[in-house]
Amino acid sequence: MAKQKNTGADYAAELNKLKIHGPGRLYLLWGEEDYLRERFIESLREMVLGEGEDDFNYKRMDGRNTDVRDIEEAVNSMPFMGERSFVELRDLDINSCREETAERLKALIEDIPDYCTLVLVQDIGYVPDGRMGLVRALKKHAECLEFVAQGQTAIVRWIGRRFKELGKDISRADAEYLIFVSGSLMNQLIPEIEKLSGYVKGELVTRKDIDAVAIRLPEASVFEMTDCLAAGNYDGAAKIMSELLLSREAPIKLVAMIAMQYRRMYGAKLVAPNGKGNIDELCAVTGVKPGFMAEKLMNSVRKVQLEQLIFACKLCTEYDYKMKSSSTDDEELLKELLARLAVGA
Repeated sequence: MAKQKNTGADYAAELNKLKIHGPGRLYLLWGEEDYLRERFIESLREMVLGEGEDDFNYKRMDGRNTDVRDIEEAVNSMPFMGERSFVELRDLDINSCREETAERLKALIEDIPDYCTLVLVQDIGYVPDGRMGLVRALKKHAECLEFVAQGQTAIVRWIGRRFKELGKDISRADAEYLIFVSGSLMNQLIPEIEKLSGYVKGELVTRKDIDAVAIRLPEASVFEMTDCLAAGNYDGAAKIMSELLLSREAPIKLVAMIAMQYRRMYGAKLVAPNGKGNIDELCAVTGVKPGFMAEKLMNSVRKVQLEQLIFACKLCTEYDYKMKSSSTDDEELLKELLARLAVGA
């Protein structure tokens, strides 16, 4: 019975542990990297039940609409024509269960039969609240695995393998650019890889192809907009802002993204005043990952003074407050912020 919590699960290590030690009786799985989470569940279920379908011993339950008695019955039911049972309980709100339900679930997880594996699966956005008794019981008795976005090197290799499976190739630099544009989560990248593979006529996928067809995350557009401001390209910044508004991104959300980017630039400026410094230190201070984004951030801060970044950070805070407290149209306030950032720059 495992008792440690693994924050930021090492996917390969967890699969290897399964092969060596076999499946446990209780798991709590959550995290933003839902692709790897689902792959882990598939591997775990196959190890418990064997290959193929097993309608008798596999139960998938919606925790939002399931009574605790049904969970107890599913866990305690003896396997039929098999050695083990697998119970997959999704989206049970373990942070805010009623006291009676929480007590019954605590009693259940403390005494799961040897023949059963119970997996509690939480969707993206869930964070376990360690103050709750049920969560503390899970930390004590369960394998608690958080599936986070993988490191840059691992994602770049994975992107390369996915393209090769589709008969295409991509350079490391352009794979990093794809991550910058479309994000580092695998379920976001899969449709972009498939779309690019269908779009590109030759074998090599280039940055030009990515710009042509890949969906661009708002964070990437905001990054490029602040880069335009730093370079004095105000028309380019205004064009990106117009595209973001046309995509129906909420102005207050965009202000938060702009503020985050200026805080990153401020941190990068402290680490590398002249745009030259240790990339690892810059990543530690700003929270960005090594690769395209870190190098782009390093280049951006060469074009601005520290005082300009302090001014921009304060201005973003001011407009965040205005949007939350005034009756002025948020879109107008956002355009006003952009104009003042341009003037200040």
